[in-house]
Amino acid sequence: MPSHLVVGAGPVGSALARLLADRGDRVTVVTRSGRGPEHPAVTRVAADASDATRLADLGRGASTVFNCANPGSYQAWERLWPPLAASILTAAERSGAVLVTAGNLYGYGPVDVPMTPDLPLAATGHKGRLRARMWRDALAAHEAGRVRATEVRASDYVGPTLTASTGLLRRYADAALAGRTAAVFGDPDAPRSFSFVDDVARTLAAVAGDERAWGRPWHVPGPAPVTVRAALADLVAAAGDPRPVRVRRFPRAAVTALSPVVPVLRELREVLHQFERPFVLDASATTATFGLTGTPWPEVVAATAPAWAPAGTATARR
Repeated sequence: MPSHLVVGAGPVGSALARLLADRGDRVTVVTRSGRGPEHPAVTRVAADASDATRLADLGRGASTVFNCANPGSYQAWERLWPPLAASILTAAERSGAVLVTAGNLYGYGPVDVPMTPDLPLAATGHKGRLRARMWRDALAAHEAGRVRATEVRASDYVGPTLTASTGLLRRYADAALAGRTAAVFGDPDAPRSFSFVDDVARTLAAVAGDERAWGRPWHVPGPAPVTVRAALADLVAAAGDPRPVRVRRFPRAAVTALSPVVPVLRELREVLHQFERPFVLDASATTATFGLTGTPWPEVVAATAPAWAPAGTATARR
């Protein structure tokens, strides 16, 4: 029976652990708190994943080490990510496991074309440069024969398990579903790719066991691009609310003015380019290689709206 070490129990880590356990694999989920999905085949462990020795012990015998961590707020990334990423890489090396990292699109920086995995990593902000450095470190270890590594890159998450702290769309939807005006960053009418959490988990599981995946990154297949305005309208309609969605663009000038005193806006400022122009992910290589396709947008909405609808509504009770 295959066994896996999953670091992180956010929306993606939890979905992946359940997927692997449901197919009969043994899964160990590591978080600081020891939380994670409840399943007979899932062992939850409370540990500091940046402790390389401890994590390597937990990864002994694992066929795959999945990096699904999301260490704190943006402000903490420079402090927390380097030792955590190094520890996870070390655990994979020592165990002989395949290293699969759940990544994002920050490393590409500002783009004007649909993003493919072979685009240069040309990030201009520190978060994007950090994610790019993490991949280059893993790739260097792969090319040196120390580990087998791959990375799965997704766009903004969408799905029923997201909270306002794990997805901007959820934060916007909370306002729209409550009948309030949603204040959004960037252009609400620019086409945007979203990644359904279940699609991310399926892609992570697929590349882990296929040697064609190793040594390069892959994109998560997803629904067709949709604007933020249309996404909110679809979610509100699926919740059974007939009211029109009201959207207000949060001014860039306000982000600039407030960023010196509001840390989260300071961090957001360097990725605003993602919201001010089309932000489209091309996962055709993943589909061609592994036969994976994204969940259609209507199905994503149908799965997500009941969980996001305010408590007490008919949709939320379904």
